[in-house]
Amino acid sequence: MDSINMMVSGMITRGDRRIARVSFIQGNKVAEGIVPDGIIDHAEGFSDEEVHRLERYLRDNRGEILEQARQVNPIKNWLGL
Repeated sequence: MDSINMMVSGMITRGDRRIARVSFIQGNKVAEGIVPDGIIDHAEGFSDEEVHRLERYLRDNRGEILEQARQVNPIKNWLGL
């Protein structure tokens, strides 16, 4: 089985909220979610059970994921630094 890769965006402001987008990729499967909500709002190829496990992962690790998002520097990433 392929490992699941996770990508975390930088912090995003939506109205009065600060969130981060998280993408999970495993082969041809893709799921995208939001923290701190801990929900997957788009999934292709993952079973319902797998989506529930990914949501549980987001909720259980939201603090660490949000810390990763705070460390993302979009300008540096864009410039490839």
